[in-house]
Amino acid sequence: MFNKVLVANRGEIAVRIIRALRELDIYSVAVYSTADKEALHTELADHAICIGGPKVLDSYANPVAILSAALSAGCDGIHPGYGFLSEKADFVELCEEAGITFIGPNSHIIETMGNKHQARLTMIEAGVPVTPGSKGLVYSLEEAKAVASDIGYPLMIKASDGGGGKGMRMVNEAQELKSLFLEAQAETKAIYGNKDLYIEKMISEARHIEVQLLGDHYGNVIHLGERDCSIQRNHQKVLEMAPAMDLNDSVRHDLCQAAVKACEALNYTNAGTVEFLVDKDQKFYFMEMNTRLQVEHPVSEMVTGVDIVKEQLFIAMGRPLTYKQEDITFNGFAIECRLNAEDPMNQFRPSSGHVSRLILPSGGLGLRVESCLYSDYTLPPFYDSMIAKIITHQPTVEEAFAVMRRALVEVVVDGLTTNVELLEALADSIEVMTNQFHTKTLETNFLPQWLNEMNETASQLKER
Repeated sequence: MFNKVLVANRGEIAVRIIRALRELDIYSVAVYSTADKEALHTELADHAICIGGPKVLDSYANPVAILSAALSAGCDGIHPGYGFLSEKADFVELCEEAGITFIGPNSHIIETMGNKHQARLTMIEAGVPVTPGSKGLVYSLEEAKAVASDIGYPLMIKASDGGGGKGMRMVNEAQELKSLFLEAQAETKAIYGNKDLYIEKMISEARHIEVQLLGDHYGNVIHLGERDCSIQRNHQKVLEMAPAMDLNDSVRHDLCQAAVKACEALNYTNAGTVEFLVDKDQKFYFMEMNTRLQVEHPVSEMVTGVDIVKEQLFIAMGRPLTYKQEDITFNGFAIECRLNAEDPMNQFRPSSGHVSRLILPSGGLGLRVESCLYSDYTLPPFYDSMIAKIITHQPTVEEAFAVMRRALVEVVVDGLTTNVELLEALADSIEVMTNQFHTKTLETNFLPQWLNEMNETASQLKER
């Protein structure tokens, strides 16, 4: 059992982890930047330590500051949450050297799967289907042209160390290849300090399906089913669901087994997610692996009843998995909407400032809200725009969306601009509720139409 665990994160995920620690009677240590002195996670933790200025590199992404805080507080564990240092192999190595348990996989696994090209090769070796593409890294335009000639257009150029769309470009035709390849190369060099790119065939009208996994130190690996994360903008998820609607049962089985096979090949420990692209014919291809807790983990918790954060802690303590695969049952349908402090009407510009009045939805079975906000709180401008996750769980798809629509209508965040109206429109969309979407639907179809309707409504109100 851990005595003290430092939570190396902020916002709603830090609050989520601190609550799990309290329920397990484990002493929690929060860290905060000078901009987050009044943040909710600092109030809820048993102890809080300031680790630097508001810039991410001076605080939450500063491995020396985080580790120094853990050592000074006498912590025997560090939970990274997601983002920041959660997938930094060198930070995990520092924890290992200091004798502090990193609550996640070991540094070798993180390094292997953090490099997207190496991860792809690892999956090929494990017999997991991958998207057709380059056999090695692509450093020159001539090499890129040769790969393109072999696999055809459209295609994706990706940074080997990339994530969140960084160093990524979609190429629709040969005339675009030169400029987009050079753009991706320059961006990759600027962000990651290398020119490591690879190329994959673009899977048109694909769905983004991921599988939640847990592995212990005794070779046991289980899956908690799949999530559909296809509704996204700029490679960032907006709304997630579990299970994936209309996925053929045999495909669902094969996809989940492929994810388990991948983890077994890695001797994977702790929580992780294997992400796939699924095409119109329900053929699936490995995309990447996230060696950490995911933002959307609550939908898997809701349909299985498994507390993933507590399982992470138990695994890190050296316990075998609480569950066997046959213990996992899937019940009902869950949805998560990400409430962001941003203005969809103004190119999704981030919003920050004083929250003068706050109402988050509550009441009723199957409704869960995770947030870092409270009334009279001032949201700083330095961090991710997500301020809450609203999760519903009901026996059917229709009921889950009905509760979500009701919940979103209740949201009031005076002082900030949020995306709640966009979320309401998505939750009320026939296309979304009947599975008529793919990874580009929100950006190319839904959003332009919705923005046009919103602008027309605004114009009509002005005329009155």
